[in-house]
Amino acid sequence: MSESLSAPPFPGVDPSPGLSWSIPGLREDPTMCLRCRSAQLLCGKPVCPLLLRYHAFQRTLPMVQGKDLSGSSPPAVFVGRFGYPKVSFGPLLTAEHGRTELLDTPEDWVGRSVAEVVGFRTSLVRGTSPIRVTDAEKPIPLLEELQLLGIAAESAESETRFRRPPRGHIALSDSAPPFGPSAPIESLRLDVRRVDPHLDRLSSDTAANARTAVSELYDRGVRVSRIQRAFSVGTLGRRGRRRLVPTRWSITAVDDLLSKRNLEDVRQLPELGEIRVHRLTALDNRWLILFLPGVWRYESIESWYPSTFWNPSPTEIIMMGDHEGYDGRTTYASIGGCYYAARLAVTEAMLRMGRQAGVAVLREVHPGEILPLGVWNVREHVRAALREPPTRPGSMGELLGLIQSTFVIPLPRWLTQSAVLHEARTQRRLDDWLVAEKVPVA
Repeated sequence: MSESLSAPPFPGVDPSPGLSWSIPGLREDPTMCLRCRSAQLLCGKPVCPLLLRYHAFQRTLPMVQGKDLSGSSPPAVFVGRFGYPKVSFGPLLTAEHGRTELLDTPEDWVGRSVAEVVGFRTSLVRGTSPIRVTDAEKPIPLLEELQLLGIAAESAESETRFRRPPRGHIALSDSAPPFGPSAPIESLRLDVRRVDPHLDRLSSDTAANARTAVSELYDRGVRVSRIQRAFSVGTLGRRGRRRLVPTRWSITAVDDLLSKRNLEDVRQLPELGEIRVHRLTALDNRWLILFLPGVWRYESIESWYPSTFWNPSPTEIIMMGDHEGYDGRTTYASIGGCYYAARLAVTEAMLRMGRQAGVAVLREVHPGEILPLGVWNVREHVRAALREPPTRPGSMGELLGLIQSTFVIPLPRWLTQSAVLHEARTQRRLDDWLVAEKVPVA
């Protein structure tokens, strides 16, 4: 639950005009923030997430006090999901002029701090306007502008008038990454000087279905975040089938489509004959990506340490995961978009190495992850881990020792949760039997 406040819960913090607050857990313990005042960190986090976002808003709100905003878009567009099929859509804008692509390019955020990422998100002002998703086929003038923005190759200068001054809302939600102030749009002028030629060509191809368009763009090296943006604003797909797609859904849809496409080639590769492990620590997340001998099988497991954002318990560890066998899965993964984001990263790695394997993506989240940052966090950090040279344990025993030394959560918890590790430990392959029996292989 959450409680909304018109002023911040900390005495001495300026209750900025146009800024409201929403804090999970206040209904259960309405005195927690007042007792803490960011000094005692009673929520268990190493930094106060409210003040982190508050200070980020304080840098943005003074630049958008009136109804008019002059600046640029990274380029970026947001399509909401509430009320579907009638949703809210609009550009993401900044008061800065010039090159602002970094503000909405998660591929370039690896190595950045939480505070920097929150700053990128909250510096973007979200314009809003209602629309039906089917209007992508016959767009109103505002949507025409945003569809052009959706295929832009660089930042676009903008002049925007809102119906009221943009307002910010600090919502420490379990499902929403940080975002900046928002307001309904009255008028918008964009200067898109250059479009991505690959996106432009596929947006004009009304005979190619969305799956084909997404795959072709990916093959031509278009960044996944750009493909997701074009997919969201309804510029891809056959005539009569194009739709606006809520941003959150478009991200997972593209990750899913591309990883399935990769798997068509991965399943044709020879099997990996050794164990490989890639490691990474970033944003207080510890990652292990395990490649095990055999054919394709995959799982992704998340373990949320006590007092992390998704696990408010001060004492209990929460673990959950999903897996699939050689033929894939037919139901949506319970851990959501993170499953498909990691699957895209590992299929890319297998195509590079020219081998298929069983894969387990293990993620241990520590209290330094004070805010949900978005699915990009998984895709790009798994990609980063897979760019690191692998460790090659010589046996399953060595692998288990590596897992135990990397994570704080005890090894038995991982073994209980993991279907891929259970199979690797308990099932002998025919090759293993032939070697053990010294049977000659033709």
